Amino acid sequence: MIPRIQKRGQRTIGLLAYLYGPGKHEEHDDPYLVASWDHNAPDPGRDPSATLKQLQQLLDQPVDNLDQDQRPKKHVWHLSVRNAAEDRLLTDEEWGEVARRMVAAAGIDDPDQDAGCRWVAVRHADDHIHIVATLVREDGYKPDLGHDAARVQTQARTLEVELGLRRLNKGDGTAAQRPTSAERHKADRQGRERTVREELRETVRRAVAGTVGEEEFFDRLAAAGLIVHKRIAPSGDLLGYKVALPFDRNKDGEPVFYSGSRLAPDLSLPRIRKRWSGPTTDRNSDKPSEPATTTTLSDPATARRRAATAAWQTILVIDQDEEATVAAHIAAAGEVLDALAATSAAHTRRELREAAFAFERATRSHIRSQHGHDQALRQAARDLVRSGPALGRGEDGATTAMVIDMLFFLVTAATHWHAKKGHAQQAAAARQAAEHLHAAYQAAAAHPLGTLYQRGRRLGRPLLQRHTAMLRKAVPELAEQILSEPGWYALAATITDAEAAGHDPAALLTAAAERRELDTAQSVSDVLVWRLRRTAGLPADINHADAGSHTAGRPANPAAQHTQGRSGIRLGRP
Repeated sequence: MIPRIQKRGQRTIGLLAYLYGPGKHEEHDDPYLVASWDHNAPDPGRDPSATLKQLQQLLDQPVDNLDQDQRPKKHVWHLSVRNAAEDRLLTDEEWGEVARRMVAAAGIDDPDQDAGCRWVAVRHADDHIHIVATLVREDGYKPDLGHDAARVQTQARTLEVELGLRRLNKGDGTAAQRPTSAERHKADRQGRERTVREELRETVRRAVAGTVGEEEFFDRLAAAGLIVHKRIAPSGDLLGYKVALPFDRNKDGEPVFYSGSRLAPDLSLPRIRKRWSGPTTDRNSDKPSEPATTTTLSDPATARRRAATAAWQTILVIDQDEEATVAAHIAAAGEVLDALAATSAAHTRRELREAAFAFERATRSHIRSQHGHDQALRQAARDLVRSGPALGRGEDGATTAMVIDMLFFLVTAATHWHAKKGHAQQAAAARQAAEHLHAAYQAAAAHPLGTLYQRGRRLGRPLLQRHTAMLRKAVPELAEQILSEPGWYALAATITDAEAAGHDPAALLTAAAERRELDTAQSVSDVLVWRLRRTAGLPADINHADAGSHTAGRPANPAAQHTQGRSGIRLGRP
């Protein structure tokens, strides 16, 4: 149940005309009253002799009885209450009780004292009602509606339990402002998937990802095609900014601007500046430890490998560090997702974009981020942006699968952390992001893992037996599970490559299997493939390696079947 308080208004008759009218898209069906302050209130939806003007005059009578200078400037209070699509249909009597409980919770009405403002609840659809009230009581008292939004939200959580409805997570006041009904209708009319507010929030977040200062940030906003207006103090200091999309204009043809804080709490200029407070390295400076590979990598592939390493190190931080540091790393992980989505190939772009969009909610809580130690992730985001778009083939595509695999485990760790802290909305958002990462991984990993699978199937029996014995000795608790998986052949090919490169595969396997994130793996062997190829500096795509007779072409159908409908990562709840 979602209660939403709309902006206060001045014209009761205008709002009633809208609620009793056909709606902007003919969505209003058979409007009528389900409850009101007075059982005898006229209902233009059921009584042919009743008019909207009569209902408006009764609602506004306490306001009209005041002297002009005592009347509130905006006296119309409007609340919509909507159920989820999967909820059962409430009866008129149940909706009436919902309305009475909501106006009491908000402070509009006080049934115990038999005193309150005048109000009506209109139902014009199966799944929601609208409550209209005038903010003056008959005795001239104007109620204090401070924190009315929080109170109706609390009442909604209680009603969900009592009425057997879907139970939503309690908010904590750190979410970005939802698009208004007008913004959603405007997006529908324009055939746009997201509202202007949502598009701007996504674009600004991408512009923030990995930036090191104001000049770069504003250059990226301009390069993204936004209209940018800076707020300058008389002293010349920059105080803030606002942005608009070029096509989004008001009735006077002027751009509709949104300040950063209106897009999301952490997109205000002061909050963005805090991300720049730590020492940010540059491209040729210190990096997270990343082994050299046996092949020349493109910039996008190199950036993806480094992002995978930074994500791996962040998982350790989430497990062990103080909460303020963890919060900063989770926020920086959002930058990496934004940067990866912005530079991904077409076949993974949509799911990665949705993952970044969902994870945005998980990057904010009441735990204030302590920036400065999250710079490896922020540098990874910067590298991804500066390296440019990946082609999605060869090493670019395989390293995309590698970093998605690691980001999935990072997001899973964030889900667990938020759940332990009681951050229900953030945990749910991270879980949703993991679902999109799962889909993106399947698209990115199918070809490189399929190729490795084919190579593993062609290895000689003696070599496979030797690898099997080594596996049982190195990771005895996982060996039988790995050997039963189709992905074992891809892992066997990777072990062969590691030996050829001079590594000790047993030591690599032991180190790679130490992390608890394997508990969430559907295919442990697939996960170990990426971890070994990253830590040993092996090419992610074997067709880019100087593998001699080991190099294989595009996989045949059995290899494709290896990754169809499955992946190395499994979705789960904390």
